Amino acid sequence: MPAKDFANIQEMLRQTRTAYGNHKAYRWFRTPDQLESVTWNEFQEQVKNVSKSLISLGIKKGDKVNIISYSCYRWVLCDLGISSIGGCTVGIYHSNLADDCRYIIDHSDAVVIFAEDETQLQKLISIRGDLADIRKVILFSDYDGDDYDEEGDWVISFEKFLALGRGVDDLAFETMAAAVTPEDPAAIVYTSGTTGVPKGAVLTHDNITFTAQSVVLSSDLHNGDHHFLFLPLAHVFARICIFGALRAASTTTFARDITTVIQDIGVARPHWFASVPRIYEKVYSKVISNAETKGGIALKIFRWACKIGEKYSDCLLDKQPIPFFLNFQNNLASKLVFSKIQAALGGRVRWCISGAAPIDPSIAKFFHGAGILILEGIGMTENTSFTNINRVDNLRIGWVGQPGFGIEHKTMEDGEVMFKGRNVMKEYYKMPEKTAETLTPDGWMYTGDLGKIDEDNFLKITGRKKDLIITAGGKNIAPAGIEGVMATSKYISQLCVIGDRKKFLAAIVTLDPETVPEYARNHNIPFDTVDDLVSNPDIKTLITSEIKEKNKKFASFETIKKIVIMPEFSIENGLLTPTLKMKKSIIMEKYKKEIEALYQDR
Repeated sequence: MPAKDFANIQEMLRQTRTAYGNHKAYRWFRTPDQLESVTWNEFQEQVKNVSKSLISLGIKKGDKVNIISYSCYRWVLCDLGISSIGGCTVGIYHSNLADDCRYIIDHSDAVVIFAEDETQLQKLISIRGDLADIRKVILFSDYDGDDYDEEGDWVISFEKFLALGRGVDDLAFETMAAAVTPEDPAAIVYTSGTTGVPKGAVLTHDNITFTAQSVVLSSDLHNGDHHFLFLPLAHVFARICIFGALRAASTTTFARDITTVIQDIGVARPHWFASVPRIYEKVYSKVISNAETKGGIALKIFRWACKIGEKYSDCLLDKQPIPFFLNFQNNLASKLVFSKIQAALGGRVRWCISGAAPIDPSIAKFFHGAGILILEGIGMTENTSFTNINRVDNLRIGWVGQPGFGIEHKTMEDGEVMFKGRNVMKEYYKMPEKTAETLTPDGWMYTGDLGKIDEDNFLKITGRKKDLIITAGGKNIAPAGIEGVMATSKYISQLCVIGDRKKFLAAIVTLDPETVPEYARNHNIPFDTVDDLVSNPDIKTLITSEIKEKNKKFASFETIKKIVIMPEFSIENGLLTPTLKMKKSIIMEKYKKEIEALYQDR
């Protein structure tokens, strides 16, 4: 598929419809076992209907429209309906608190909001006094306006919204769609705010259509493939998966909820999906824990299969012929062990993507040996979430791969990675100073990532400039790699390395909510909830022994010397971003006293 300079996203959609109009475009769950779907022909018509209804609400080119919802078909439908007439979609994480929503609604200058359900509606009602510019709130789910809206016109159902467009002529839609240019904003995507105030990256139609093509030209992605989506569409990582699937005419199935992913993926049976490392870590821990719980001959078979899988993986990665006996052993290991893991993912996954944060190489290696190919890549909100990816036939575990089609990368003298290409954002919305700090006059983008590029143009990320820990002894340490290794312990849920300007590294640790209670029950440790185990001395001994074992992989100055165990970091308690990244500055401020105590008596 050659690259094309599309005028806008609507033109890219029309090309897909022309070629594959009767193919399935999107699927979603009507019941836990039954899927509903639309074709590309039906999707295009529904996009036009959404656009016409927005026109009836007075939406003009450049107007901002918020969507606050978990990922679903209507999210994508409205996104395309907004951008097709020159509007600009601004997603809001469904997990955001009301005050966070207010900031984005206000800063983005939004005039209309699509909201998922009553939970999201209640947030908007609580801040309605500050939303003077919002003309309408359109609810995706069933809604009785009399329950929430005394005036009866600020909040409307999705069905009533669609009815508004029936009086709008098709010519009005076609005229507005034709006026959208490649440089017009299609989306403002707000960073999840690990540090400071969220910044809104302005992504143009050209940013999105170019990046979608770069993804397809750099990946094994085809018409007829089934793509499974459970990541939040407020994050550009999920959005670019949607647009890549649109360009390739792949079918996307939406998970019902983050809690039903395992059940839903078995029904969806995808060929590929994207995830953040946290999900792979949880699956890995669950697999290991289940094997150890069974014990006996089952555990011995599992450990034997893992060793065979590792040898088989090494041959593939080194592009060496597979010895006959190893191939026989791997087939047996797959039949006895790995086929069960593959079946849990639907049974036909060719590959999956890991992005948004580093994945520990040992976890990627485990899945590779089990016949599940995880392709690590990298991207940021500011570059439409795609710059590099490992290829199906050319990958290196622990590296983020070569640049995508049409994208350049380089490193500065201090090791900072920079990118250039049509995927790089236009600007930060209403933040010219921040824009100037991030983009150079000749189009290069600073990332804040530290890395190295080898002779084959593969990129390896070694850390973040802001996250870099410099010990009192002058050692520079990137904590991400250490945190990734420690997270492979089945008893550790999260681990935040600390130690900047200190004599040694320490860590704040949270407990796995499944395996630690099981351990406690097996060892007659009394508790009601997992939080009761946080201060238990026997559990601390367990976690300390796990840390000690993982420390063997590091140089002495990189080892964790002390720990403090705390309740799990979550989005709800403000210690995780909606993309499951730790808010380290907030974590360290919250547990300032506990951290100080770690260094008071050595």
